[in-house]
Amino acid sequence: MIAKLQENINEILKALASLKEDESVPKNIRAKIEEIIVILNEDSDISGKVGKSLHTLDEVSEDLNIQPFIRTQIWNITSMLEKLNH
Repeated sequence: MIAKLQENINEILKALASLKEDESVPKNIRAKIEEIIVILNEDSDISGKVGKSLHTLDEVSEDLNIQPFIRTQIWNITSMLEKLNH
């Protein structure tokens, strides 16, 4: 169970890292993505980490300056995180 959870977190971190390195993503969004990466790497309660990450991603997805394909990637990551809460 814990190994599967860590595997899922690693997959999310990989998706976030890919998004962070995309030059078409605005700097402020990349900074928020970096925040989420730090949160997910913390050694704390999984539900707390997921909650903080989801909150930050929600803020990011509402940014009017991001392109639709980036928003879709953010929603995909949000979906992956929501699965961890169940």
